[in-house]
Amino acid sequence: MPAIDNVELLIGGKAHGDWSSYEVDSDLLTPADAWHVTLGMSGGQMPPDVVAGAPVVVKVGGDTVMTGRIDEVSHQVSKASHTLTLSGRDGAAVLLDCSAPIFTARMASLDEIIAKVVRPMGITKIRIDAEATSTREKINIEPGDSAWDVLSHAAEANGLWPWFEPDGTLVVGGPDYSLPVVATLVLRRDGQGNNVISLDKTDSVAERYSQVTVLGQAHGTETEPGKHALRASEKDIGISWYRPKIVSDHEADNTDICRKRARKLISDSRLKGLTLTATVQGHRIGSTDGVGVGLLWTPGQRIYVVSEPHGVADIYFLMARKFTRSRSDGTRTTLTLKEDGVWALDAHPHKRKHRRGKNSAPAQIQVFPSAT
Repeated sequence: MPAIDNVELLIGGKAHGDWSSYEVDSDLLTPADAWHVTLGMSGGQMPPDVVAGAPVVVKVGGDTVMTGRIDEVSHQVSKASHTLTLSGRDGAAVLLDCSAPIFTARMASLDEIIAKVVRPMGITKIRIDAEATSTREKINIEPGDSAWDVLSHAAEANGLWPWFEPDGTLVVGGPDYSLPVVATLVLRRDGQGNNVISLDKTDSVAERYSQVTVLGQAHGTETEPGKHALRASEKDIGISWYRPKIVSDHEADNTDICRKRARKLISDSRLKGLTLTATVQGHRIGSTDGVGVGLLWTPGQRIYVVSEPHGVADIYFLMARKFTRSRSDGTRTTLTLKEDGVWALDAHPHKRKHRRGKNSAPAQIQVFPSAT
């Protein structure tokens, strides 16, 4: 395996590599990125620092791709083999697994909410990529609410989404469709210039709708009556036949929120409707007309795809990637591509518990100091 694609784990100040197989995932829509490695030890000793819960930095060819902890250590010894298997996730894991601190706050800003939720979990590097954020009139965290749910709901209320950068920084932001194209994937019938091992295009109408209508309601107050006829609709011009969807949203308490919610549901359905899955050799961008030669494949990149068999020649958004190595296939990267500009984030409040469940230049940055 080329040195630029070598996967190492830094644990307790020591580098561990030469894995017989591995998987390193990153997905903008999945709360916690994950990794999994396997090593045949053949008589070797178990490293003392390699224990469940140990901090770990995952590197590829010297570039950091993930910071987190070891979730699980499996040490198997038999007559035929001696195998060490490690797996873990990034900084979102603790937020996903654990309950949020219980608190009530009034007139709380987004950065104040984030600080109260994530700093007790040991997350101190935080960046908010947004020109402006709103203040919540009231927030009430109840027992059992996961820290990730509270964080993602606070982000969604501002039209944002949370993820973790490779260095462990929590970012609350959104996609940047103004970034330049960094690579070109080519699949031609004559094989000239081809740089993909395989390319799969999946079109689906299973969750596509010609029109989405959102019904909302506003509860009455001491001075104003409630509103129970709130509604707004959005159409998907890509669906030419009648496929309606009606959604009741108890958190949409005015027509504008209903409209934004309907628009978001249409964009989400388009996001699910088209997927390109490409498999390429190695973990870095090769020689292309783009500007990213030598960069690691990273979610949030914009990729130009040319495929004659699929009739494709357009820009796509890299939503997820998986680095893998196995004895049979060698070193590969699987890329999950979506329509460019479709992943949209509209502000949507989460006022009651009716449902439970990257990359722009920062216009406004908030960095919190370490907790004391």
